[in-house]
Amino acid sequence: MTSIAVPEHPWLLPGELAVPAGRERTHPRRTTRDWVVDSLAFLVSLLWVLMVTGDALSPTPSFAIPLPHDWMTGVDALLGLVCCGLLWLRRRWPLGLMVATTPLTMFSMAAAIPLLILYFTVVVHRRTAVAVALTGVGLVTNLVFSWLRPDPTMPYWATASWGVVLSFAVLAWGMFVRARRQLIVSLRERAERAEAEQQLRVAQARHLERTRIAREMHDVLAHRISLLSLHAGALEFRPDAPADEVARAAGVIRGSAHAALQDLREVIGVLRAEGDNDRDAPEPPQPTLADLPALIAESRSAGVRVNVSDSVASPGEVPAALGRAAYRIVQEGLTNARKHAAGAAVTVDVAGGPGAGLTVAIGNRLPVGTPVGGTLPGAGTGLVGISERVTLAGGRLAYGRDDTGDFRLAAWLPWST
Repeated sequence: MTSIAVPEHPWLLPGELAVPAGRERTHPRRTTRDWVVDSLAFLVSLLWVLMVTGDALSPTPSFAIPLPHDWMTGVDALLGLVCCGLLWLRRRWPLGLMVATTPLTMFSMAAAIPLLILYFTVVVHRRTAVAVALTGVGLVTNLVFSWLRPDPTMPYWATASWGVVLSFAVLAWGMFVRARRQLIVSLRERAERAEAEQQLRVAQARHLERTRIAREMHDVLAHRISLLSLHAGALEFRPDAPADEVARAAGVIRGSAHAALQDLREVIGVLRAEGDNDRDAPEPPQPTLADLPALIAESRSAGVRVNVSDSVASPGEVPAALGRAAYRIVQEGLTNARKHAAGAAVTVDVAGGPGAGLTVAIGNRLPVGTPVGGTLPGAGTGLVGISERVTLAGGRLAYGRDDTGDFRLAAWLPWST
């Protein structure tokens, strides 16, 4: 499961960035940084209202454009105070407040700074199309303001031009802040996604490794246990066998049981490993094509008649992975023959060379009737595992009855030069 990243110092971030990825809310709570910014915006706006009102009521205004009547100045100041209070709600309803207060930009000078801050909030938190539309409306109201309250020291077009420059400056600044926040959110989501994908890849790698181990152990244990069953069956049905044969069969059973337990101990240790520290541990030696004679000898010692035809060109140059796959195919074929066709002769053909590929075929006569003692139980996954192994090697596999009615397991594996 992917862990949700929490910022190290969330109180230094805006509310929408302080929320951990995966827990976004429509209206995030204010962080300490947001409270500080909102308080400064309110105090600057309040100071502006007081300065504009005081300067407009003075006998010689220095920067405020006076109104014809004092009561109009008071109304303008009241509107400015109301807009200052609305700044505390701008994070929740920026667009609605901006639409409601836009008419004030045509005549109110006291509300200029709080309305400018509200406009900046809309640019940061809403889509670019909305910001551009409000900018266009603001340019129109700016022309109306310059006409209703002309500056006695500047011509009309100069005053209107300053309003246009200020509007575009706030628009550019707000779009920059919005783009930067979107980039941060995008990078955080990308990091979260990369972490999730990495964990998924690790889980998949573990699953594939355990599947590979299970396939290997199925082949090994099925082979050894089938040998145990054959030797035990011989002791069961020949109680009058000579003592040396009984001792030899018992020794084979003991050795096979010991090897099976050792293999089982290894696979349980690997499957129970939780960490990644075992990846660097050396694996036990894997069988190759050179180990086929020993495999055939084991089956022959259990009483299976095995005829081998080996015509591999340059057997010493067989790649290790190719030789291991061929070994496992022969091992599975012999195991199946011992399970389902006890007493039948088995033929093993191995041929091929560099460039032509390696062909492995195992065949046996199908038994007539039910074997004495029944067949050995099986999970039915041996051929499935061999099919997966051959597919991963880029080869082909076919099994079933041939034209003569015998069961045949044949595989072709690529052998590059």
